[in-house]
Amino acid sequence: MFDLNRKLLSIGLSLVVCGFSTSALKAQSPGLTSQYPELAKLYNAFDVTQAGIFDSVITINANPATEESQIELQKHLNMMAKMTMHEMMAAGMNYGDAQMVMNSTYTELETEARIVLGRTVKKTHSDTDAANAFYNSKLPTAVAEIISRGREFEREVADIYASSGISMMEKNQRVNAAADAYLSDPDKAVSDTPKSADLYLRHAYMNGLKAAFPKLSGLMWSNQWLQLASLEALVLGQVDPQFAGEVGVTLERYWNKIGSDTGMTMFPAPTEMPTVPAIAPQLYSQAPRAAVIIDNLNMFEVAVANILAYPNAKNRQPAIESVIVSFTVEDSDDADIEEYLTSALRGGIYNQGGPAIGALDQSERNRSRAGMDMQHQMTMSVPNH
Repeated sequence: MFDLNRKLLSIGLSLVVCGFSTSALKAQSPGLTSQYPELAKLYNAFDVTQAGIFDSVITINANPATEESQIELQKHLNMMAKMTMHEMMAAGMNYGDAQMVMNSTYTELETEARIVLGRTVKKTHSDTDAANAFYNSKLPTAVAEIISRGREFEREVADIYASSGISMMEKNQRVNAAADAYLSDPDKAVSDTPKSADLYLRHAYMNGLKAAFPKLSGLMWSNQWLQLASLEALVLGQVDPQFAGEVGVTLERYWNKIGSDTGMTMFPAPTEMPTVPAIAPQLYSQAPRAAVIIDNLNMFEVAVANILAYPNAKNRQPAIESVIVSFTVEDSDDADIEEYLTSALRGGIYNQGGPAIGALDQSERNRSRAGMDMQHQMTMSVPNH
């Protein structure tokens, strides 16, 4: 039986060690590189950019110039946590609204970071830079290990589906074997059992990233969208040949979402975390274990980002420790398949970035996720300060 106290002790020790660098390299995916070089290039850029997003959030929140803005946003979030959904809707509020800190030093610093990171994603980054990105960031080592190892798995899945001369059945078998190998080191792997969306949607730090850093969350979710959308295009094109050759479409849509250096665009970035059932349903149909792992990885990143981004939070380390346990331990905050699928689709395909293939010009939902999930009283708490 799993010793939870021992797990927490191990996590606590690794959390205090930051900036660790590894010489281990993520080998560039041969199938992806040979068949889709632009996409392979972006996989490296996503790792470097994501590490930069975490670092920017940490740096900006530590900047004394943002103290007043953080206090203002903290009051706003505390007030909203005590409101009923009816009161929020009557006031025209959206949980996660960053309007309280517009035109502040907070916003200026985020815009500056978005410009740098928007340029980062367009650059070419070596395999070494991508492999070391999270270890060289300001993230706790335990978090860096989980994210870095997860990105290796995501890359391997993409490589398998991008490879030519292999049947879909064999590809699915290889993906399943890759999942087995990934899960062989459970301390550094998220579970292949769906985790409750409450881990990032309903907790004391919920929406910390979107509320404080809407431009950075948009960039983060745009990158996650392309990873899922391109996988969907790869899989769907092989399941149904009439959809072959659509990876280029996903790339075009991605660049439209990225827009200008400041993030301005006619094609809005996702406002909800992209999920496999919404953006890559064929991937879920062909490789459900891998799909759940990828969604858990993305949820884990958002949960950690929310904690790091939440204004004036003082107890981040124990909160991060709790998140690590929730995502890596079986039977901890698990969701059944129906709950997992319902929650993923409840976010709305349009709000999650739109379909990988096909058109959707406006939201298919007449209510937000908040309006659908939280019908009566907001069941939220706020961090202890």
